[in-house]
Amino acid sequence: MDLDRRRALQTGLALAVGTMLPQGASAGRDPHVVARTRSGRVRGFRDSTADARDVLSFKGIPYGADTATTRFLPPDRETPWRGVRDALRYAASAPQSGELGPGSEDCLALNVWTPALRDGGERPVLVYLHGGAYNTGSGSDPLYDGARLCRRGDVVVITLNHRLNLFGYLYLGEFDTRYAASGNVGQLDLIAALEWVREHAAEFGGDAGNVTVFGQSGGGAKIATLMAMPNAAGLFHRAMTMSGQQVTAAGPRAAAQRAKIVLDALGLGPDRLDALHSLPIETLLKAARARDPSRIEDMRLYFGPVLDGHDLSRHPFHPDAPPQSARIPMIIGNTRDETRAFLGNDPANHALSWGALPEALRRHQYVDLPPDTVIAAYRRLYPQYTASDVFFAATTAGRSWRGAILEAEACAQQGAPTWMYQLDFPSPLDGGKYGAMHTLDIPLAFDNIRQSGSRTGDGAEAQSVADAMSGALLAFARSGDPNHAGLPHWPPYRLPQRATMLFDTASRTVDDPRRGERELYERAPFIQRGTF
Repeated sequence: MDLDRRRALQTGLALAVGTMLPQGASAGRDPHVVARTRSGRVRGFRDSTADARDVLSFKGIPYGADTATTRFLPPDRETPWRGVRDALRYAASAPQSGELGPGSEDCLALNVWTPALRDGGERPVLVYLHGGAYNTGSGSDPLYDGARLCRRGDVVVITLNHRLNLFGYLYLGEFDTRYAASGNVGQLDLIAALEWVREHAAEFGGDAGNVTVFGQSGGGAKIATLMAMPNAAGLFHRAMTMSGQQVTAAGPRAAAQRAKIVLDALGLGPDRLDALHSLPIETLLKAARARDPSRIEDMRLYFGPVLDGHDLSRHPFHPDAPPQSARIPMIIGNTRDETRAFLGNDPANHALSWGALPEALRRHQYVDLPPDTVIAAYRRLYPQYTASDVFFAATTAGRSWRGAILEAEACAQQGAPTWMYQLDFPSPLDGGKYGAMHTLDIPLAFDNIRQSGSRTGDGAEAQSVADAMSGALLAFARSGDPNHAGLPHWPPYRLPQRATMLFDTASRTVDDPRRGERELYERAPFIQRGTF
């Protein structure tokens, strides 16, 4: 999650609606509504306007217990309550460093937007998993507000929080069998949330048999991992990953080595794991920032899914697509200029000389090809590119685009129903220097281009792309096929055609649109990196 969106989230939390009527709401009706959950009743809010469908929102509904009591262990069910519990404000974010930190271990909560309660509507349910790698983020970012998508498509929209960083993915199983699941408890939180969704879909006007998970960046990687986790089988029926792939997971040996770095930073031996339960959140987060000597370009420790042999016993998309998810329709996408979102903040990267480019690529390229080979290929493929253009294109390809291609090809070889997209629409902000950057597709898919933190602009062109992308998501959630009247025909991704939808002011489908780059990177082994 970029800094601007984190700040926007903080602002959104500070201005949480509480019991105030939103602008445009009817003052003549009781704005509150009550839903029944397995642990008690919750009071939500009715956004009722004269010219649009009502949306009922419920924020901060617990789906699990305070994880301070289950630190590094699978989640427990939430504690029941008496009376009616307010669900009017977002819950705390998960513990994390940065703009949202330190958060709270009492973070297992979700947010629901729905047109109606208990009406037998059997609406599609869309569950969004937030980005921020496996380290940061929250389901309460303003860009994830589900009201417009709910109203536009007559669907139920859900966002959620779960454990992150070492709280969700510190693998201690090599040291103590009590913690055999510790490397994946963040994923187990997601499974618990999806079980809650299945149990409560009808209460919130949805169809438990038609659940679509979608997520951007780290959220997409979490989805790819869920597709290979046996305990997640049957909990969702369609999947859309946006700029977020998880081709391989960490092996237990490497994950245990990272855990040992954390323990060393805390001054603890593997025989003193019980001491971890009493340490303050801030102390653990500081240890999570310990230097990882195995990583050159990024000294942060990587936390993510672990092949623990039980909850995750195979790589998500290596050497093939997970058989358990072969019947799940999937959309896989990316943005054309991913790395401009974070590498584009350095003015030097926009003014690279050809002489400086090789060293810049060595620092950030993400692939094992000689920089001179990469530069020569890009100059042949795109002779109009400047050195900076090559830098952003090559880092984008090596970072996440290649993982998207590998997943799409694995699905195609399996025969799974799969569609591929690329966002070409550029952000108009700051003179257009960020292009179609990482995170730009979030407000477009949610139809939230006017929300705080959106970098799409709010003009007619941005709205037309939002109509196309959110329309595709809604069509996909309803039928398992993203085609709709606002798009040219979008064929499934099959080999060797590799049909790809290019979302832009004039969207179009192109076969194998970056063939030269794909063939270039097929020469080198793929290296799974932490996903932002």
